Amino acid sequence: MSTQIVCGLLIPFSGTALGSACVFFMKREMSRGVQRALTGFAAGVMTAASIWSLIIPAMDMADGMGKLAFLPAVVGFWLGILFLLLLDSLIPHLHMNADKAEGLPSKLARTTMMVLAVTLHNIPEGMAVGIVYAGLLTGSADMTAGGALALALGIAIQNFPEGAIISMPLHAEGKSKARAFADGVLSGAVEPIGALLTILSARLFLPIMPYLLSFAAGAMIYVVVEELIPEMSEGKHSNIGVVMFSVGFTLMMILDVALG
Repeated sequence: MSTQIVCGLLIPFSGTALGSACVFFMKREMSRGVQRALTGFAAGVMTAASIWSLIIPAMDMADGMGKLAFLPAVVGFWLGILFLLLLDSLIPHLHMNADKAEGLPSKLARTTMMVLAVTLHNIPEGMAVGIVYAGLLTGSADMTAGGALALALGIAIQNFPEGAIISMPLHAEGKSKARAFADGVLSGAVEPIGALLTILSARLFLPIMPYLLSFAAGAMIYVVVEELIPEMSEGKHSNIGVVMFSVGFTLMMILDVALG
């Protein structure tokens, strides 16, 4: 496996780790306004990445199907939605600022379920990076090194505030800074692991690459609509989340076009 691909897998994870490290430098708990802004930014990045880095390449790959070129994208997208819906209903987790946990009934600690919520959020991101680099490795879908790097950088950028959003509340709830940092980093570990497994199986996935690309897009959009948009819109001054959503969307669009 080339150094380029290894770096591509570690870039998003480094974003989470650096964001989690904010717990060592920021003394106060993150305000709701800042949380909404960062969540909106992450939602914008994920939405743009789903479109430019995943759905459009999936349709390009199916171009030979003519007017039915949309079919793999639609099928894969819905499979991604249903997959995250299943995980969301099974894995015990607690969203930021929520009082009631989701998923199967559990006696897990509140902080543990907060980490699981972010881990659930990170699953489709790891899949997306792995699938795009698998496409680059196999030479399919006209994937370019720049396009793959753009996705990795975009997810790393939105992972930075995500790491801070998980580590700082954990510290505010009583965990030590070191433990809060470790839990924040751990929540992002699923990304490189999932991406690596996808790349190792790249040859097997080649015939269904359009479905996998749109599958990752569907999973990411589920997270955006079910989790991030409600969080960025709650309370007063929800327009902050909308503005930052637009900033994140624009940044990811620029990265994909400029580097792709």
